[in-house]
Amino acid sequence: MMRLEGKTALVTGGARGIGRAICEAYAREGAQVAVADLLGEDAEETATALNGLGLQMDVTDPASIAAGVAKVEEAFGGIDILVNNAGIFNMGPIEEVTVEDYRRQYDVNVGGTIFAIQAVVPGMKKRGGGAIINFSSQAGRRGEPNIVIYCSTKAAVISITQSLALELAKDNIRVNAIAPGVIDTPMWDTVDSLFAKYENREPGEKKRLVGKAVPLGHMGRPDEVADPCVFLASDDARYITAQTLNVDGGNWMS
Repeated sequence: MMRLEGKTALVTGGARGIGRAICEAYAREGAQVAVADLLGEDAEETATALNGLGLQMDVTDPASIAAGVAKVEEAFGGIDILVNNAGIFNMGPIEEVTVEDYRRQYDVNVGGTIFAIQAVVPGMKKRGGGAIINFSSQAGRRGEPNIVIYCSTKAAVISITQSLALELAKDNIRVNAIAPGVIDTPMWDTVDSLFAKYENREPGEKKRLVGKAVPLGHMGRPDEVADPCVFLASDDARYITAQTLNVDGGNWMS
């Protein structure tokens, strides 16, 4: 039996990279999948490939989130699984930090997580429970130079996960998080270019070095994050809540 058969999942940032891999894995395990992304056409393309529902969603706008959740509930009857995967990255020394960048990263990485959960919880309570998976990062486990805003947003996601897991446990809603390490997605091309700028490196050098430094010897693939995401959404993880699972090839031990 497929582990998510009969379940409906909403995945934010689901059109590309890790998000798309999660959507594909959920569909293989029998879930109905709603693919939400700021890139509406990409969301539709991914959803069509999976016989799911594509949604243009801006996670910085609670009204956009609420409208998307209403469409999923209308199409599929409710939401059993929420994956808060939408996120953005930027970096720079403290002298270059701007209010605009601070607000944007917090609005997406932190506010998007909180308000997506807020939108799905009433329906989950009516259905007798659910599973929520938030995306932190190894950067939320430790500080890193020139990445003060991003690291702090991902540390906040861990705290949000713990607090809401305790708050929602009585409603049979489990809340966990995944902290990926360095994962080979198109986003890493942008990350690499920023490291090249601020660490005076050649293009591609940082990506090569971080992959080599992973104890398992390589950068992770999106599917290597998606599979643990299936586990946390399934009944196999029915006694697990308030945890942040490191999926990083051994980069961080806790």
